Amino acid sequence: MKILALLFDTNPRRKLTGVLSWPVRIYCAALALWVLSVATWLRVDSLSLTIIFLSLILVPSFLLVGASPNAPQEKPSVLDYVLSFAAACTAVYFIANISDTAERISLLSPLKWHQFLFAGLIVVLTMEITRRTVGLFLMLLVLGFVGYNLWGDQLTGIMSHGHISLKHFIDINVYTSDGLFGTPVRVAASYAFLFVLFGTLLERSGGGDFFFGLSSAITKSSPGGPAKVAVTSSALFGMMSGSPTSDVVATGSITIPMMKRLGYKPAMAGGVEVAASSGGSLLPPVMGSAAFIMAEITGIDYLSICLAALLPAIVYYACIYIQVHLRSRVLGLAPLDPETIPELRTILISGWPYLIPLVAMTAMLMMHYSATLTAAVAAGVVWIIALCRKSTRLGPVATIDALSETTIRMIGVTGACAAAGLVVGGITMTGLASKFSIIAFMLVGDSTFLVLLLSAVVTIILGLGMPTPSAYVLAAVLIAPTLVNELELPLLSVHLFILYFAVISAMTPPVAVASFAAAAIAQANPMRISVEAMQFAIVAFVMPFAFISNPGILAPLSSPLAVWQAACACIGCVAMAIGVEASRGFSRQLGLASIFAGLAMLLPWELPKVAGLILIAAIGWMLWREKPLEP
Repeated sequence: MKILALLFDTNPRRKLTGVLSWPVRIYCAALALWVLSVATWLRVDSLSLTIIFLSLILVPSFLLVGASPNAPQEKPSVLDYVLSFAAACTAVYFIANISDTAERISLLSPLKWHQFLFAGLIVVLTMEITRRTVGLFLMLLVLGFVGYNLWGDQLTGIMSHGHISLKHFIDINVYTSDGLFGTPVRVAASYAFLFVLFGTLLERSGGGDFFFGLSSAITKSSPGGPAKVAVTSSALFGMMSGSPTSDVVATGSITIPMMKRLGYKPAMAGGVEVAASSGGSLLPPVMGSAAFIMAEITGIDYLSICLAALLPAIVYYACIYIQVHLRSRVLGLAPLDPETIPELRTILISGWPYLIPLVAMTAMLMMHYSATLTAAVAAGVVWIIALCRKSTRLGPVATIDALSETTIRMIGVTGACAAAGLVVGGITMTGLASKFSIIAFMLVGDSTFLVLLLSAVVTIILGLGMPTPSAYVLAAVLIAPTLVNELELPLLSVHLFILYFAVISAMTPPVAVASFAAAAIAQANPMRISVEAMQFAIVAFVMPFAFISNPGILAPLSSPLAVWQAACACIGCVAMAIGVEASRGFSRQLGLASIFAGLAMLLPWELPKVAGLILIAAIGWMLWREKPLEP
């Protein structure tokens, strides 16, 4: 546990007081306003956007995030001031030389001493802020890839590559758009930042309370009411935050204690919250920032990605909801106190304006407006709504705080995306992605299923302790080319496959960062919480394989065959979810049979589908007659 803590613990965020408080707050708010301006009216090319954004956000980062877990909570150290000053110097240098960076020809124009110096400095600063905000593991992983770039020519066999000097590495990874200032940071500086701004404004204006009350009113006093509130509220919040860990902290601080008070075991309460929070990044229309990166990498329209991901996300949450209901009935857990449940009509009358930005966002995406403009407009609508409501009015000070908070929340994501950009640039230089296919076929042969299984495992490993966008980027660059080019699998299916496993890496042992966050609230063993979460999220581990075997689930209305494939995949997933709970509380034999029948429905062949459907019907009839086992 000490080793895990050393590798994955993040350092405390500071709340600055005294003379630094307002200058840093105004600086961060100004950066947020600049990003908003670029999204709406200011013309800035993509390279300039990434250089300016990364350079400027690094400046306050070292003042706002401690260097160690024991760092002072309110006052930066001398080292923090030194690193912040160094970041300011690099910001001035790179912003002043944007035109030179854009015009120079990499490798043909030799790096001058000052270019090499400031490039090395910004790489070191990026690594340090990644260590502080994401953990030591990601920094070591990136350094491992960098080491492979610099000394991989010393290897023999498949893994060997041509000589890459330090200047060559710096030139490509800093002075082009293939590395540090590449796609991941560009997404962080546009889509991701603006959707985080949208979520921050919605939270500050009382939107979180509205959605929580709406979830309570919908679930009412049904069995498992508190857990169902956790599922629905976490889905809504996680869709906007894009971070399972943030979602656990934000909604779990309310739902986990509530579940424990009503008789839920701590590990179960934490598991429900982790499973529900992790799925937020899979739920359209926001889906966290990873979906925007997917649009950039694949060239697939963001709306098409949202439409393809909609039905699987609905099935995912429906299965968790069903499992919570069945588990609560078996255990005889208390529902919500009827006196604490608000009336649905009352909630809608008082909070219906909060639905306007979601409707506007969906409408703009349907009309093919860019995701960047959509997020900016949605954030503006939320701010106007908050301005018009006396109880949650965002005045000038509160607005500055919300803008500043958005920038602060983006520090960790930006650092991780920049670090991932270094890995992407390195993989491109060494051809490591093509070597992965050779290694994969050597290990598992040419079996599509086994290659997919290996890809899922590698994606989960890459995602250990990492934000979803970083995990997705690494897997998309390393693994996707093999699945698309060598196995000739559909591009969208492959990238959604990778995204799912990047997301669920947050709940997968031994790291399971979302489970560790829940453990602090639930006061339970994080590994036990991970086991519970994986049981509730069992569908997320098999659904991605259905994207390949039954691609109709991604376009369920495109043809009669797609309707059949989608129906089979949905029924199979529901059968598996019911089987997991049936094996615990009704009949173990019937529960296992339901799980196997569900798996049969996900296979690409028709005979197993039909057999699975008949078996599911028979199991359903027998389970209906069964009495629950004693808890």
